[in-house]
Amino acid sequence: MTELLIQKAVGIPWREYYALCKPKVVYLIVFTAIVGMLLASPGLVAPGTLFFGALGIALGAASGAAVNHWVDQRIDALMERTRQRPLPQGQLSPAAALSFAIGLGLSSMLILVFYVNTLTAVLTLASLVGYAVIYTVFLKRSTPHNIVLGGAAGAAPPVLGWSAVTGEVGTEALLLFLLIFIWTPPHFWALAIRRRAEYAAAGVPMLPVTHGVRFTKLNILVYTLMLLVVSLLPFLYHMSGPLYLLGALGLGGGFIWHAWRLYRGEGDAHAMKTFGYSIFYLSTLFVFLLADHYLLVLTG
Repeated sequence: MTELLIQKAVGIPWREYYALCKPKVVYLIVFTAIVGMLLASPGLVAPGTLFFGALGIALGAASGAAVNHWVDQRIDALMERTRQRPLPQGQLSPAAALSFAIGLGLSSMLILVFYVNTLTAVLTLASLVGYAVIYTVFLKRSTPHNIVLGGAAGAAPPVLGWSAVTGEVGTEALLLFLLIFIWTPPHFWALAIRRRAEYAAAGVPMLPVTHGVRFTKLNILVYTLMLLVVSLLPFLYHMSGPLYLLGALGLGGGFIWHAWRLYRGEGDAHAMKTFGYSIFYLSTLFVFLLADHYLLVLTG
């Protein structure tokens, strides 16, 4: 009732515009970007850099999400998971959605250029184009390797956070990028297994549609094994210490266990549990990175 009164008072369907931003995804992006900022600094990050960096990156991510809604409106209308989105439901016009996306993108660039640094603005723009155009328009519709090739855009936030503080992209930032890049395929393929019939109906060549569920499960298992190895690199590079190492081993072992159960099980019985764990894995792994960083700062 309160939401309806606010909408009537301001004359703007804010809830629908908010949904265009894919807020849950943006929250995770901003979180990993902030971790990148904090890891890039031996002490506290300047409040202005932290605030405007997070805001600019968030607006860029939201812009990409809104463009994704605009491009995928036909596909979204065919899939149960997405048919309730604002455009398939006719709650917003395509023109309004695109204008909103452009406004968010311009706001992101202005904030990052004038209050952070040009490199972060350029990298954020590249990430936006990578997701909204290269992945959504081309890769998603043309190859079963779409999520692997397009994962670079989703892996960028820690790099953006790092560059916001340092004005450069260091080896440590690239290790964070690699973590998310390898994490993305098993994360998304678990969901794709569960939604494979919808992707097939929409004509999207996701891996379980083109190569089958069994092959996709095998790839999920292989990627989780690769992810465990990659997750050890921050420790081996002396970017983090024993606390992170213990966390990476425990979380990685849990991910492999879920992937193995999915591989050994029938159909998609364990797919959504694997998908859910993948989100827990990434969030908690970055918490360990952050906790270990400040432990080293305090004791170093």
